[in-house]
Amino acid sequence: MISVQREDFSVEEQIDAVKAASKRIGGVVTFLGTSRDFTEEAGEIKKLEFEHYPGMAEKKLGELRKAALEKFDIIEASIIHRYGEIAVGENIVLIVVGAMHRADAFEACRWLIDELKQIVPIWKKEHTKSGEVWVTDHP
Repeated sequence: MISVQREDFSVEEQIDAVKAASKRIGGVVTFLGTSRDFTEEAGEIKKLEFEHYPGMAEKKLGELRKAALEKFDIIEASIIHRYGEIAVGENIVLIVVGAMHRADAFEACRWLIDELKQIVPIWKKEHTKSGEVWVTDHP
């Protein structure tokens, strides 16, 4: 239920995979991160590029998933993050959380994306009109 991959993913397939974990799931919450064409800091973005630490990124995602399953009252969670060049408008990251109740799913989903940005060794480079810049902050 975790993956770091170059190719795009199907949001619907990931939701179905989480729902298949249990008939007790009554709420599914998703976070879909996509590539935008502008930031306040860099201005116009032409494309993004993601690099990762192979093996370690997957390990950290697995640890996050396990921690979420233990910390929150959820039934299943899926995390996918892409690497390589990402065009404007394309999918970057997907988190899907299934729980009996929506509040638990929302809380876990938010925690997962916030933690992912802090501890998973995946780095983002923005390609702009004025050059390339590695993004260091994690809003």
